[in-house]
Amino acid sequence: MHTRWTFGDPVRLTRNVRDDGTYPGANAGDLLVRCGSIGNVVDIGTFLFDQIIYSVHFLDGDRVVGCREEELIDIDEPWVESAFDTRQFVRARCTLALGGETSIAAGTRGEIMHVARESAPASYHVHFESLPGRIFRVPESALVAEESSATNETTASTTESSNAA
Repeated sequence: MHTRWTFGDPVRLTRNVRDDGTYPGANAGDLLVRCGSIGNVVDIGTFLFDQIIYSVHFLDGDRVVGCREEELIDIDEPWVESAFDTRQFVRARCTLALGGETSIAAGTRGEIMHVARESAPASYHVHFESLPGRIFRVPESALVAEESSATNETTASTTESSNAA
């Protein structure tokens, strides 16, 4: 196994890290470090002999957490901020159409399955409850956090994604 980073290298976290029940002083499910946070590699180990785990010290929260390689990127790699995170529940801000036909009604609840950061602003792969088994790629402007259920009657275009992320 080859490591991508070494001791002292700065890295950026690409996913939220939540407590799995083993972090001292936190409860299972608590957010430990938010995606986009920057930290430095302080140790490198393995898990089950086939996964490299980087211990990263995140200065913002003064926490050291273990991260898999796919959860980190180089500090110099492009980063697109996002309003929503993976596994967050959202609602359609407006009616969403696919191929000119209404697919998702305004206010429909969905869950973010993946944050697409290829270009700004971010877009999202969303699973809406009204269409089980289908994932739609939706622009950030067409979503609102679930706790804020404001909707309007404009229509946004969306694309169906084959990635279940």
